[in-house]
Amino acid sequence: MTLTPHFTNLRLPVVASPLFIVSNPALVIAQSCAGVIGSFPALNARPQALLADWLDEITESLAAHDAAHPEAPSAPYAVNHIVHRSNDRLEADLATTTEHEVPIVITSLGAREDVNAAVHSYGGIVLHDVINDRFARKAVEKGADGLIAVAAGAGGHAGTQSPFALVQEIREWFDGPLLLSGSIAHGRSVLAAQAAGADLAYVGSAFIASHEANAPQGYKDMIVESAAGDIVYSNLFTGVHGNYLRGSIEAAGLDPASLPESDASAMDFGTGGGAKAWKDIWGAGQGVGAVREVAPAGAIVDRLAAEYRAARDELLVSAGR
Repeated sequence: MTLTPHFTNLRLPVVASPLFIVSNPALVIAQSCAGVIGSFPALNARPQALLADWLDEITESLAAHDAAHPEAPSAPYAVNHIVHRSNDRLEADLATTTEHEVPIVITSLGAREDVNAAVHSYGGIVLHDVINDRFARKAVEKGADGLIAVAAGAGGHAGTQSPFALVQEIREWFDGPLLLSGSIAHGRSVLAAQAAGADLAYVGSAFIASHEANAPQGYKDMIVESAAGDIVYSNLFTGVHGNYLRGSIEAAGLDPASLPESDASAMDFGTGGGAKAWKDIWGAGQGVGAVREVAPAGAIVDRLAAEYRAARDELLVSAGR
């Protein structure tokens, strides 16, 4: 398929996923200037009035970059909204998003026709994240322009289905923009996502270990030191199943091997007391083994791009082309 004009100036077919608490304007600007779509959760801007300032900073910085580097203009950026009824900021955040005409909006934990309509009113597009084909169909029925298939191994809130099965089922009926999330932290995995049928890869955990990320040094170091076996899948911390670093769970005094189930009706996005995701219990995907150092976001994109090119060239050679 042909991607819409919203996916322009991409050096690499990657959207940097919105990381709760971690993503900030500095990270988004660095990602977009490096040639991938940067994003952040609206809820990261606290208090709510700060969201407008963040959007102003991002748009002004990207415009300045484009003026200084016309040969390599920045990629677009995106804002993520939690559209579940528990998010009492959604109306205000959506109004700010609409006022600033954010080009790409990512929606999570529910599909809302009114949210999609608001974004469409100024020409933006909506990408909705889903963990199975049933949710994907509902999202498109309600007006989502594209889908993010959140497969097994993705950081944070994640599904359990194989990326191959999930993408295959969605591609049987949907030819719009499709992103794949789940253990993608290496350039060859970006290429594999495209081979599986996705248009772009959704990369998160690798950017936690960036200089610009708003994450404690201990979090960044744990990303570098961890591997797939250090990821724990649980719904205890937010009411929705997600993947977390074993070390952070142990540091909170909990046994990763015997975590109780949580009440899914009582979602919590880390604003209360106690050990909270994502402040104390750190999210990460199973692809962390590919992250070997803490580096600037631009250098991470450089690494991914070099790995992507090398993997593509190897395939062409093996195919005799």
